[in-house]
Amino acid sequence: MASQLPHILVIEDEPAQREVLAYNFEAEGYRVSTAPNGDSALLQLAEEPPDLIVLDWMLPGVSGIEICRQIKARAETRAIPVIMLSARSEEGDKVRGLETGADDYVTKPYSITELLARARAQLRRTRPATIGGVLRFEDITLDGETHRVTRDGNELRLGPTEFRLLTTLMERPGRVWSREQLLDRVWGRDIYVDSRTVDVHVGRLRKALMIHGGTDPLRTVRGAGYALG
Repeated sequence: MASQLPHILVIEDEPAQREVLAYNFEAEGYRVSTAPNGDSALLQLAEEPPDLIVLDWMLPGVSGIEICRQIKARAETRAIPVIMLSARSEEGDKVRGLETGADDYVTKPYSITELLARARAQLRRTRPATIGGVLRFEDITLDGETHRVTRDGNELRLGPTEFRLLTTLMERPGRVWSREQLLDRVWGRDIYVDSRTVDVHVGRLRKALMIHGGTDPLRTVRGAGYALG
């Protein structure tokens, strides 16, 4: 299940602060990556886009504002929520940060409890099922807290892998996920699984979703991957 945990990238140049943030997010059950500067962060973003970015304004070299601008300018990363941290408490600085694309702005010194709450709020919007939320698509309902899935009122029996697969697809209806992206999201980057395994589990999920009838909600896009709807 580790691969289904929301992944947070902390971009902070002060080692002590970086460690505190990583510790607290991990204690809340998140998977955390860290970067000490903008260049390192951009490399990590290209390799594995996270679900949430916590970004310090004052970074050596490329500033946090510029990193935020680049994140929001790229199609593959612009949907990732960014919480900007800054010692700048002036209203003009906050407006500048938000206008650059930051989804939230927290001034230092800040309460860790408040930051965690703001992170949950952003993730509830982008990955609701991973924090106990409910996802709906047409006549399918997935409850992340109780791990129950129903279709047209009928409860469906899904294995844990099929549940994680459906969660990923329901979080972004219409998006086409490649086999490699689904492997990373559902199985995890640190586990080797043949890409054909994805086809097997999509087949199982399709069968479970249609056990009581209804149209096939899963779409196979030849040469690209799979989508819901």
